[in-house]
Amino acid sequence: MYIPYLRGRQYELITIREMINNGKLSNKIVPLIEPVKLSSTLISTMKEAVKKEREIIVICNSEIEDFEDDFYSDEKREEKESFLELLRSEFITKGFIMNKNIEIDIAEYRSNNIDIENEKMAVICNNYDYIDKYQELFIQNKPKYTFIPENKRFRKKINYNIVLLEDRFKRRERNSDYLEKDDEFYSEDHLSYKDEDYIGFSDYSTIGEKFISGGFAPYAVAIHMLYFDKEKALRVHHFVSDSNLDIKNPAKKFYEALKKLCDFKGKLEETKALEIFEEYFESQSYPGLGSLKKLSLMHHLELMGKLLDEGVIE
Repeated sequence: MYIPYLRGRQYELITIREMINNGKLSNKIVPLIEPVKLSSTLISTMKEAVKKEREIIVICNSEIEDFEDDFYSDEKREEKESFLELLRSEFITKGFIMNKNIEIDIAEYRSNNIDIENEKMAVICNNYDYIDKYQELFIQNKPKYTFIPENKRFRKKINYNIVLLEDRFKRRERNSDYLEKDDEFYSEDHLSYKDEDYIGFSDYSTIGEKFISGGFAPYAVAIHMLYFDKEKALRVHHFVSDSNLDIKNPAKKFYEALKKLCDFKGKLEETKALEIFEEYFESQSYPGLGSLKKLSLMHHLELMGKLLDEGVIE
């Protein structure tokens, strides 16, 4: 089972919503969403999952400040009610990050008539300071999923229904820095997680764990695409523009990066996302940077889905 950890940015939510809607998301992939905002896009994505009876995990105590601000804002009262109503669905697994306030956070949702049972929860426990609190809360009834890092100290104390969670993307400070090493190893967690007694594996795709609010006009455009090597390990190739001295003409930068992608496509698995990239290349159109990130994520999810559905891994 693959459980990608997504931060609920608009392009991530739209990717999940569209893939659920068109049947492109494997049943062996369960998206985990840490909301950025209490947005209409979050609500519509949750509605689509419930409508299509597809499990997704939504973190209820998101550590991103904008979400908490929205949750307690009078201006977001309608969105909050919709959010709480959707959380009552059996297809929305309630997720919580282990922190000093987790008991208060859980009580808050229960006070809003959200049925939160340990056995139906997802818990992210990636801070060793809260392991004792985790053991105290879940000494008898274990969560459905517990996400832990690749660390022996965690494994010694948490060993039931565990999901491996690691950031496998080597983020660079600037997009142009990817030119220094445009192809590199990404992960083989999908090949080893069951042998190490995990029930699933999780990562942050080609987005990375660090959350950066807002955006800016980049000097370089980079497209990150995952592919399998001969041993079925995942590698990532970075397709980067060349005219990177200023922020002018992002469409030209995109086309430069896209040409490199199309020249490399023989090594990439055919996906709908790759097909769309090729269409952009042929039409020489520029969809915007958000679309590039969306298509890279879509390609990754399609890629993992094919591997899971073909029975190469489970």
